[in-house]
Amino acid sequence: MASALSERQKDELHKSILDYFQTAGFSEAYQALEKEAGQAGFVVDPKAKYAGLLEKKWTSVIRLQKKIMELEQRNQQLQEELATAPTARRGAAVTDWVPRNPARHTLQGHRLPVSRAVFHPVFSQLVSVSDDSTLKVWDWETGEFERTLKAHTKAVHDADFDSKGNLLASCSSDMTIKVWDTNDDWKNVKTLFGHDHTVSAVRFLPGDDFVVSAGRDRTIRVWDIKTGYCTKTLSGHSDWVRSVVPSDDGRLLASCSNDQTARIWDVASGETKVELRGHDHVVETIAFAPISAYAAIRDLAGIQGGTNTPGQFVATGSRDKVIKIWDTSSGQCLKTMTGHDNWIRGLAWAPNGHALLSCSDDKTVRVWDLKAGARCSKTLEAHNHFVTGISWARAKTEVGPRPDGQANGNSASEVKIVNAVATTSVDLCIRVWTP
Repeated sequence: MASALSERQKDELHKSILDYFQTAGFSEAYQALEKEAGQAGFVVDPKAKYAGLLEKKWTSVIRLQKKIMELEQRNQQLQEELATAPTARRGAAVTDWVPRNPARHTLQGHRLPVSRAVFHPVFSQLVSVSDDSTLKVWDWETGEFERTLKAHTKAVHDADFDSKGNLLASCSSDMTIKVWDTNDDWKNVKTLFGHDHTVSAVRFLPGDDFVVSAGRDRTIRVWDIKTGYCTKTLSGHSDWVRSVVPSDDGRLLASCSNDQTARIWDVASGETKVELRGHDHVVETIAFAPISAYAAIRDLAGIQGGTNTPGQFVATGSRDKVIKIWDTSSGQCLKTMTGHDNWIRGLAWAPNGHALLSCSDDKTVRVWDLKAGARCSKTLEAHNHFVTGISWARAKTEVGPRPDGQANGNSASEVKIVNAVATTSVDLCIRVWTP
């Protein structure tokens, strides 16, 4: 077998061994090695670099072995701590993650209750809206505050980005909807007038050319972003319309109201397709189920077959403390989930469709496992006061510099998997939860 040592290294090793043999008094071993190693005439020199080298190397090896054993033991302890930590994901895929204490960041800066927070669809920015009449922009990955947006004169209730994050729409008790250009220093570039009372919800329709809003004047309105004109007014609810959301294909709208009902609307005709009745109090929130949840919902309701077109199922949350899942074609309530101790204020579907998240005035966030009969599988003590809203970010792709000119830390072609949840509260805080 070829030696791993160079000729110089071999010579130093032989001399160090000879030095050790002579120091230890092993004369016969010394003479034998001197002859076989070709070191005839070798004279020990106490000042030479090989003097005492063998002993030094040996003690160094012992110390390193001991250090390795200590590090291995420490590594095992850390692995055990990680496996049992509250925030451990226990080997689950990112798509299976649900919020766990502690929150990654608690964002503070608003002076009055915070109503909602919405994630930028591309960058690591989060916009919160508050009763203090402002919107605030945060970097949710670092927890840093970036800027305050001022234009509304009363409480701001909702906000939504378009699909690329170029525009942000917000709505307020000042009866207006404002549009902000994120690429132009977040300037307020348009104000939409038409509602006769508080505007409580606003969403971009797929395609980004229109926004839909709902308000206390009992109407739902569709607006052309370019012209700023209201192109359609949908009437049917008999009281304050709390929320409105479009289906993924933009064909349907879902709304909910103080009149204790929810409605599914046909966007093209402006007509109500079905009215959902069953709650005993104000219906605060509504959310279309993603297609990824359809299989679990059908299993839950015992439904055989079916297509996977957007908008087939919807969830509602009410002040009657229950959540209901509905079939939007028949208007049938498929499942009622109970567990919260106070008003339910927000709903967010997990991207994989396995769970539904809810938030409530009981200060908690609850995780409802659809594959386990829609039972509450986790209760998170999320805030110190009423939890007013919950939002879930999705996977994104970085596409260049951020609109504020700051670096993203990603190349233009790099895909960045984002999985985060934001909750808002009357305690003036926004909390960001990440895996």
